[in-house]
Amino acid sequence: MATSYQPNDSLDLGSEFTDNVKSREALGKVFELLFLLGLLIGLFVLALLLFDILRDGLARFLSPGFLTETPSRFPDQGGIRPAIISSILLVVVVIVVTVPIGVGAALYLEEYAPKAWWTAIIEINISNLAGVPSIVYGLLGLGVFNYLLGFGPALISGALTLSLLSLPVIIVTAREAIRAVPDSLRNASYGLGVTKWRTISNHVIPYAIPGILTGVIISVSRAIGDAASLIVVGAVGFLTFDPGLFQRFMALPIQIYGYITRPEPGFADAAAATIIALLLLILVLNGVAIYVRQRFSIH
Repeated sequence: MATSYQPNDSLDLGSEFTDNVKSREALGKVFELLFLLGLLIGLFVLALLLFDILRDGLARFLSPGFLTETPSRFPDQGGIRPAIISSILLVVVVIVVTVPIGVGAALYLEEYAPKAWWTAIIEINISNLAGVPSIVYGLLGLGVFNYLLGFGPALISGALTLSLLSLPVIIVTAREAIRAVPDSLRNASYGLGVTKWRTISNHVIPYAIPGILTGVIISVSRAIGDAASLIVVGAVGFLTFDPGLFQRFMALPIQIYGYITRPEPGFADAAAATIIALLLLILVLNGVAIYVRQRFSIH
């Protein structure tokens, strides 16, 4: 026996659907507010830290000679010039070493390496290395660069150690950027008879450069602010000359650590001023990378 159509049934289904939509929208609003609250808390903490640093260190940072003189035993004298030069040299060596190796490794794993068990093991190990504490890389650099290769506690040892620290992050982010390139772009190039390498160099790499530079920004920012590995390798907290690649060196994080450990109250202001210098250096490097990334994103 056929059931008769009841108009109220459709009305009930419509109202139930409307209620479900409204409940989901309300739940979405709740999560939106929670995410906004998390963002505001993070920004508030960051603003509080910046305010505290600027309040304590801005006067010392703007004092004559702070950026151009060598350190002193007195908190209101001397500067951080050797630490700035060392940090810039460290960053330059890290970028020169890690970017070609990291991007090359990512290109091989994504474009050339066969999908086999050994490539899966390599990928897992690279992902795990990205989360290894920096002190472990410091011990590795101490054994390899200081003793095995005979560089000693020189700037080149610290730079190569920071390169090892940055390399897994660059490889992982570069692989993600290369993987995001549409296959249609590759197939269109192959359809025109272009070789694999020309396709990668002319189409894949330019398309992936914004994502690759994001990984470079993250890794270099982590490297320039790292102190544990540099302490293990042999960075010093007091230097009266401008370092070279094969000389003893210091760095801005080591300078901050050295100032913080001093008992005199004036060294706390010097540490805050050094933090300002480190933040400005990171902002400059990030600004350059972001500018290059935007240029490639536009084209």
